[in-house]
Amino acid sequence: MTSRTGFFVLAAVLLLTSLVCVGEGVQLIATGKLLGIGIGICAFVIPAIGVWFLRQTVRFGRTTEAMSRELEAEGGLPVDELRRTQGGRIDRASADEVFARRQAEAEAQPGDWRVWFRLAVAYADAGDTPRARKTMHHAIKLRADAAPAASPAGSAARVP
Repeated sequence: MTSRTGFFVLAAVLLLTSLVCVGEGVQLIATGKLLGIGIGICAFVIPAIGVWFLRQTVRFGRTTEAMSRELEAEGGLPVDELRRTQGGRIDRASADEVFARRQAEAEAQPGDWRVWFRLAVAYADAGDTPRARKTMHHAIKLRADAAPAASPAGSAARVP
């Protein structure tokens, strides 16, 4: 099963569970008892948090895919230059070398989302997923900040 298929299966399970939870919440509120009403309200809040998290994850995935396509069109996607072990795992020393290079690029051009995207990929290759996500969020923010300034319509719309 691919990660995309797994995501859709888990998303469907989350939505189905949310519907069941909301249905139970309605029944608990309908009891009219104070405790039932309190638990019923919680039964609405928990699925709302889950759906919000799902929405954020989908937005993150779509944005990073769009960024990847844009980099690919520009010829700026990071090349896989990592050495691998016989078992197919990424060699740690190789990942550290690439990471050091990507980090130097990001320090040299701190306002370019493209170098931050490549740094996020290097973090992921090094096995540091939390920092990879944080760095990719930074790249997304830089790209969003640069988009209105880059388009003539966006800059004209800001003029009073």
